[in-house]
Amino acid sequence: MNALTLQWHDAGQDKTQNIYEQQPSQNPGTVRIGRDPLRCDIILSHPTVSGLHIEIFFHYQQQRFYIRNLRSQNPPVIDGRQLVQGEMPLTKGTTISLGQIKLNVTSISTGSIPATILLPPHPPVNIPHHYYPSTSPAPLPGVYGLECPKCHKVSPGENLHIGCRWCGTSLAAAVSVLVAPGT
Repeated sequence: MNALTLQWHDAGQDKTQNIYEQQPSQNPGTVRIGRDPLRCDIILSHPTVSGLHIEIFFHYQQQRFYIRNLRSQNPPVIDGRQLVQGEMPLTKGTTISLGQIKLNVTSISTGSIPATILLPPHPPVNIPHHYYPSTSPAPLPGVYGLECPKCHKVSPGENLHIGCRWCGTSLAAAVSVLVAPGT
């Protein structure tokens, strides 16, 4: 069985998650990542992450894991390059930026894996400080906002727990959008 391991830091905690080629998920054949617990398998809490941001899947013909962008307005940045549409292969060491959260591909295994690895994921482990490179791609211009699913107005990310300031709708499943400076 083929597996990929992601590590990241979110909500003050270091986290690790294994992704398997055929693991149960909300969208069979893929593992979806974003902020919305109703649509995603891996939940990130930072307001700059879209409700449904990306999916990772194993391509049998290529025998590799790929990432697919699900948000044209808030594209992921893969090793410093925006993935506006389509798919891209993942390799060990790849950095995936979703808003201000960075996920790191720490290992990829293909071929036979002992059955014991199919147990539930191990508890989160601490990521060593030296793992994060001191140089990172320059931040994208603009700021992130949350687009209300009801009135479609954009609120600041800090309103995630308050709700839309115009209509009061919960922003838990709001779309995260990149707003150009000065708008």
